[in-house]
Amino acid sequence: MSGRRRLRALGSFGTPLVYAVSAVALGLLVPRIEARFLPGLAYTGTAPALALLSAIASGTMPLTGLVFSLAFVMVQFSSVAYSPRLVAWLVGSSVMHHSLGAFTGTFLYSLAAIAWVDRGGSGTVPLLTVAIAIAWLLVSVGFFVMLVERLQMLQIARVLAYAGDQGRAVIAAYQPLAVDAPDDGALPSVSQVLAHHGGPAVVQAVDLRRLAGLAEREGAVVAMAAAVGDTPVDGMALLRVHGAKRPLSESALRRCVQLGEQRTFEQDPKYALRLIVDIAIKALSPAINDPTTAVQALDQIEDLLLRLGRANLAAGRIRDAAGHVRVVLVMPSWDDIIALALDEIRFYGASSIQVTRRMRALLRNLLEHLPPERRPPLAHYLDRLNKGATRAFEDGEDRSDALGEDRQGLGLSRERPAT
Repeated sequence: MSGRRRLRALGSFGTPLVYAVSAVALGLLVPRIEARFLPGLAYTGTAPALALLSAIASGTMPLTGLVFSLAFVMVQFSSVAYSPRLVAWLVGSSVMHHSLGAFTGTFLYSLAAIAWVDRGGSGTVPLLTVAIAIAWLLVSVGFFVMLVERLQMLQIARVLAYAGDQGRAVIAAYQPLAVDAPDDGALPSVSQVLAHHGGPAVVQAVDLRRLAGLAEREGAVVAMAAAVGDTPVDGMALLRVHGAKRPLSESALRRCVQLGEQRTFEQDPKYALRLIVDIAIKALSPAINDPTTAVQALDQIEDLLLRLGRANLAAGRIRDAAGHVRVVLVMPSWDDIIALALDEIRFYGASSIQVTRRMRALLRNLLEHLPPERRPPLAHYLDRLNKGATRAFEDGEDRSDALGEDRQGLGLSRERPAT
């Protein structure tokens, strides 16, 4: 595991650990500081304070076990019903880590505070210490509410909207970085190759500005050999340096390429499409047989295709301030995106009238609103969809229904061709 990946793994476990250490430290320091500098805050009547702190300590841990057991059951159910990639999305969320840390910290601090009630037979209660225990409890309640809200994200409509929002954010934020440059012809000869070493790792993101700066300082061009979302294996080239007078620092180059265990949304709009398509084809499986979910997925896919169709997909050459090409990226073609977004849904939903009608409405809308250069692949794909529906539905009336257009799948026809 690389150093960067080790740090991310440590961060996942480190958040609850920080809460636990902080709770123990506060439990040891606050009562001593209060006894030394704020003796006037102590009050008599230990029974209510002991009951309160004992209730907090004894109630927090069972609640923690119950809440997180239910959370992980819901996550497991969602991974089976929707996509296994949702597990990493929820379990790796900061809300989950902070909730676990807050619950653990409340328990540990309350135990430490109990030891200072009636300490040495004084018959007094440190007021500030008890107040901080109540504050820990309130923080835990806040994170509990946030965690419940997070779990509600597992509703299918919210999951699809989340994936769609991530894809839209990437398209909006990433596209301006990749300024299109005309093809300046063949690149200079290769002067350096940076290869991946170790087990398979996913290219999660590329620091384009830093990479372009490195290339500019050496008067070179860096061509990515792996695209964001690819999984290089040991010995496979990550990038090639062209025209450098001396080798670029390998450590500096590696810092420009973020590797991880799985794909992320960071610079990869295709991953949003991949996740939505996974949900759709899982819904179309014979075990689930839920074409309405596939129709909901196509709503998000249509929006992403509209945005990608208007974007400059050829923007794979990054220029410096002087106009020289410094970075060359591996970019998907429009045909690649159409295949990713629609092929599997078309195949697994071939016998669903609802899915076929929704896909025809999607393609008609894209043909109407996208630039002319995007339309030939869409027209060809619409022809394939029509031929597939003709083969799948032998009955004339069923075939006529399937060849209609309906943005709801079934419920609001736009077109009903003759049988």
